Amino acid sequence: MALLGPVTHAQVSFLIGFVTIVVAWAYSEYLAFKKKSISTKLRHVDVGLSEEESHNIKEDDKAVLLEGNVIKSTPSGPTISSTFSTIIRFITLEESFLIKHRMLLRAASEFGLLLAYFYICDRTDIFGTSKKSYNRDLFIFLLLLLIIVSTVTSFKIHLDKSPFSVKPILFLNRHQTEEWKGWMQVIFLMYHYFAAREIYNMGRVCVASYIWMTGFGNFSYYYARKDFSFSRFAQMMWRLNFLVVMCCIVLDNSYMLYYICPLHTFYSLVVYGLVAVLNKYNESKGVIGVKFFLSFLVIIIVWEIPGVFEVLWDPFTFLLGYKDPNRLKENLPLMYEWHFRTGLDRYIWILGMMYAYYYSTMERWIEKLDELKPKGRILIKTIIVMISLTAIYLWFEYVFKMDSLTYNKFHPYTSWIPITAYICIRNVTQSSRSYTLTLFGWIGKISLDTYICQFHIWLRSNAPDAQPKLLLTIIPDYPLLNFMLTTSIFMMSSYRISELTNTFKMAFIPSKDSKHIMYNMIAGATFMAILYSFSFLFLKLPQFLV
Repeated sequence: MALLGPVTHAQVSFLIGFVTIVVAWAYSEYLAFKKKSISTKLRHVDVGLSEEESHNIKEDDKAVLLEGNVIKSTPSGPTISSTFSTIIRFITLEESFLIKHRMLLRAASEFGLLLAYFYICDRTDIFGTSKKSYNRDLFIFLLLLLIIVSTVTSFKIHLDKSPFSVKPILFLNRHQTEEWKGWMQVIFLMYHYFAAREIYNMGRVCVASYIWMTGFGNFSYYYARKDFSFSRFAQMMWRLNFLVVMCCIVLDNSYMLYYICPLHTFYSLVVYGLVAVLNKYNESKGVIGVKFFLSFLVIIIVWEIPGVFEVLWDPFTFLLGYKDPNRLKENLPLMYEWHFRTGLDRYIWILGMMYAYYYSTMERWIEKLDELKPKGRILIKTIIVMISLTAIYLWFEYVFKMDSLTYNKFHPYTSWIPITAYICIRNVTQSSRSYTLTLFGWIGKISLDTYICQFHIWLRSNAPDAQPKLLLTIIPDYPLLNFMLTTSIFMMSSYRISELTNTFKMAFIPSKDSKHIMYNMIAGATFMAILYSFSFLFLKLPQFLV
């Protein structure tokens, strides 16, 4: 097996940590089995004792760290001493500690195996590669086939059930937005896999829609719930960045290679800051109006005035700088990619916030519209549909049909047109906003995971920081069979990673317990420092001996 890249300290640290966790998990399974065997023997000796032991074992099996975390709270809360005590108990393989956290160790081992599979697929020569090939007929066939299968098998009507009535769910409900993300993600993934360059502009609209949802979803949550706690903030950052950080470590990639993650992180941070600052005045329309105005003003100054972007973002080059090794001859600045990506969708997140702010107004307006007499209701809804279709047609004819370079210049100012028109048409009637295709909804729930996983176990780059311009090939010479196999593994892995990420989030970032989170962060940083020290010794010791 040949490695397609240098071995780094971070990779060795991961390997040491992974082996340590697997050993600890295997030992915890042995201890649990041993405990169960002892209780089985005692069952024949003392019935009363048997019942008690059986109860204890069932409780042990349910301890998935959803109720207990790596640092267990004491009556007075976690402390520095308890933090380092936890690390020592793990390193020394204390039996009670391992049995208690057996399920978390199992989850961590599974996650490590999946990341190892990432490395094998993308950084070794065990599997082959093939070039991307686009065939419009095959592309449309596969897309329509998925839509037909989804319609036949997963069509569902969602109803808002209350104790007193059953009524259709209102517009832009969670089921609908998950479906929206799902079918966009399918288009996005197929665009990458088949190198369908002719739908490049559609890919830009899909990314804009995701960024719109970032503004809409985050503003809705913070404005309605007024939850600006550190725990909520940390959970959001964990969901957006845990997997991508691990991929950067294991595969020696830059953060900006997975540009969707820094984009969502940046806009989530901005929305959080806008709503959190002077949040006690958020009920004032004037204050919200000023916040929206300042958002537009800052974006205009930073992205429209030459030179301002470079001055503002230069200190963050270490984090957001990126250069594709395949484009070194173009001599692009390190912050080019960040400037390009943020510039494309610099306004749409603000519109997402504005739509969220006026959501309740629209909700009341739709309720009144649905209560009108049939003739008036049909007339108004017909007008809405006709205006939306006209807007889409004009946008399609005069903007969307442009070549990609020209389109990118107009995209920041026009992406709101198809998004708004889609929302209007999708929600024009009670029935249309109530039904979804749950298969696409399922894909939408793991859209972030599929976006990251595609780089390494579906596509292939073969080098650190390189764009995935090749296809992973497990079955040579049979492209469709290979597509079926790699896609199946890719989707199953993405789903499991999504589940594991959520498990770790609940274990390490408990809700409404900021102090506990801080001590978990200290424990994690300490453990990482220990691993890095060992990796330094492993890589440097041979040089010292020579």
